[in-house]
Amino acid sequence: MSEMAIEAATFRQVLGYYPTGVCVITAMGEDGKPCGLVVGSFSSVSLDPPLVGFFPDKGSSSWPLIARAGHFCVNVLASDQTELCRQIARPGPDKFAGIEYELSAHNLPVLAGATVSIECRLESVTEAGDHWMVLGRVLGLEARRDADPMLFFRGQYGGFASLD
Repeated sequence: MSEMAIEAATFRQVLGYYPTGVCVITAMGEDGKPCGLVVGSFSSVSLDPPLVGFFPDKGSSSWPLIARAGHFCVNVLASDQTELCRQIARPGPDKFAGIEYELSAHNLPVLAGATVSIECRLESVTEAGDHWMVLGRVLGLEARRDADPMLFFRGQYGGFASLD
């Protein structure tokens, strides 16, 4: 069976119909300042051992900072954190200007208002096309706030609507 060429725009449009949660991956950079990137590609991977994964773009300027740190925190965002998400998604050195966070026992930035924090040690990084497939071994996790999750769907941020 021959493979059909898939155009990037079509791929993005069709996959945009699948909603994803939105997370900010944070770490402390070598300079002692927080660094982070926004991902919509986070997943639970394994219970034994406890592993999670995400897929940063190879062109990300923030991913190398997190990779060098060797540890990271997955901050699951709530639907009312759109501005925080947009600020961290912007390129530039001052992503965390005015953003509230606390340092965890593992010296990882935990964002104020995040619904969940999952602290990890970098387990592996594998090439996956134009992205990296990153696995993290969970060191600690906490449900921090009972709030609707932020979702990304068809190019827009939104929340969850229950069918009840």
